[in-house]
Amino acid sequence: MPKRILQGTVVSDKNDQTVVVKVDRQVMHRLYKKYIGKSKKYHAHDAKNQFKVGDTVRIQECAPYSKLKRWEVL
Repeated sequence: MPKRILQGTVVSDKNDQTVVVKVDRQVMHRLYKKYIGKSKKYHAHDAKNQFKVGDTVRIQECAPYSKLKRWEVL
């Protein structure tokens, strides 16, 4: 099964080797058929601490690094 890849913006880089990435999506409402903006934050592994707040990054599913980290930055 292929791993999911998402694109988002880094909103926090305060933790060591971790970035928090906010992913925005457009979802159609089932009844009203209008698009609604939804967002979710993911903790992603950044081994070299190279990404800063505001960067646009792609993240990919991976095996768990810790309690919250199940994604890694590509």
